[in-house]
Amino acid sequence: MATTEPQLAAPTVRQLVMLCIPAVVVGVLCALSLWAVDEVSGVIEQGVWKALPGALGIDPTSGWWIFAVLTVTGAAVGLVVWLVPGHAGPDSATTELVGPILRIAAVPSLALAAILGLAGGVSLGPENPIIAINISVLVTLVGLLWKAVPTQLVVLMAASGTIGALFGTPVAAALLFTGIVAAAKGGGALWDRLFLPLVSAGAGAITMTLLAHPSLIIPMPAYTKVNGWDLLAAIVIGVVATALGLVGVYLFPIVHRLFHALRNPLLMTLLGGAVLGLLGVLGGPITLFKGLSQMGQLVTDRADYSAGQLTVIVLVKLVALLVAAGAGFRGGRVFPAVFIGTALGTLAVALVPAIPLQVAVAAGVMGLALVVTRDGWVALFVGVAVTDNLLILPILCLAVLPAWLMVTKAPEMLIRPAPELTPTSPRAAGGAGR
Repeated sequence: MATTEPQLAAPTVRQLVMLCIPAVVVGVLCALSLWAVDEVSGVIEQGVWKALPGALGIDPTSGWWIFAVLTVTGAAVGLVVWLVPGHAGPDSATTELVGPILRIAAVPSLALAAILGLAGGVSLGPENPIIAINISVLVTLVGLLWKAVPTQLVVLMAASGTIGALFGTPVAAALLFTGIVAAAKGGGALWDRLFLPLVSAGAGAITMTLLAHPSLIIPMPAYTKVNGWDLLAAIVIGVVATALGLVGVYLFPIVHRLFHALRNPLLMTLLGGAVLGLLGVLGGPITLFKGLSQMGQLVTDRADYSAGQLTVIVLVKLVALLVAAGAGFRGGRVFPAVFIGTALGTLAVALVPAIPLQVAVAAGVMGLALVVTRDGWVALFVGVAVTDNLLILPILCLAVLPAWLMVTKAPEMLIRPAPELTPTSPRAAGGAGR
């Protein structure tokens, strides 16, 4: 899931104490950066999807408005990738959640492309761009202010702080970086090497919670008693969700290749925006944006959707994710995958009402998150987080086993660039239309 492999020796107690201050600062700055991106994109979103159509007397949920906004968004993002210095960094389809350090010169254009996509309703989340932005900025900043802090430690702290802010808790960062840090060379206890990234993650999570109260929790009927049938349902739904995600994985390089055959970034994202607009018309407003608030709305209003409509929502959102990620938009794939898993779980309950809603949604989210992140810890965390119920955890711990067997040898949802198109090369950084 992450390509960064820090080669860090275990720190001493004195070093841990001394580095707590920069770790807290890094976490707070990561949260402030994420908050700023969310706020700016939110203001633009309000203007484009509410204020402007309201002033013009237009229904913002009408098919033609959805198509127009997403097409224009595609053109705007394409112009940024094509013409703005830095060219919005590498194609998000080629980057993992934590990747190589981004050149500082590419940060403004990446931020602009991500904000336009988020505000315009593109089916991608902020996670990949904001992690790349925060790592780049903080490596530069800490390099100026605290030269003694190793660069790879700054990368870990910045990524942890951002993930803590994204999920509103340091737990996700702890689970993700346990595997990465465990692979690092050097002696000492694992928790010694996790200590500073966790400080940063905690600071980021608290800061973001104070600013924006982020939450993955979906309001659902209480679930208070586990039984064998619920476990069977979770296994089946988890397997189906994983299989659906793997279909997307195998289609992803085909979609990416088709759009990139156009070569010019403007043409790629313009066509991608138009396709996303048509998908938005088909699936409705619920299938737009990153999906974080939409998944709560979908579950709350589930009685308003038939099984057929939910099936359309699942398929439309999956295709929208593939198109958005494959057409050169800048954004992450985790949050849209969580929405798809939520919709799939809701569909399962519509088909078999005896299945508890929390079990169905958690299993669906776990399966899709497992495919996209290729990390069992994160998949379990997100599956439990959407329910806010620890009773779900033992069910998912068993349901994840067949799902993991399905993904362990399958390709990742990631495009590996050719050697001449590595993220550090001028051509890859500049885009095909440079």
